[in-house]
Amino acid sequence: MRTSDEQATTSLVHPDPPETEQLAVAAGVFALLSDPTRLHLLWTLAAGEADVGRLTEASGASRTAVSQHLAKLRLAGLVESRRQSRHSIYRLSDGHLRRLVMEALNHADHVVTGEPFHD
Repeated sequence: MRTSDEQATTSLVHPDPPETEQLAVAAGVFALLSDPTRLHLLWTLAAGEADVGRLTEASGASRTAVSQHLAKLRLAGLVESRRQSRHSIYRLSDGHLRRLVMEALNHADHVVTGEPFHD
């Protein structure tokens, strides 16, 4: 039986070449991240749960557009929702996605500002 530290280390390292299915799933995630509004929604959700109203305000997109983007993200399994009274509350489905979004935006920050890249 592996310890939780061994499981955490193992889940971060994939020494074997990725299989076709893994590549397809990863490419699908990147395709969903390629839309600036969806990326903004995911960035907002990286800070914590939010409802459509908060996501609409944060992104500057229309409520209809935000709802459509959230439906795509939910269908792809990138976000989850729960009901709270009359509101749907959204959150990211996992920490991998949170780190991926933050790293993509950190990379973009270096590109935009000209700050040198680092590990």
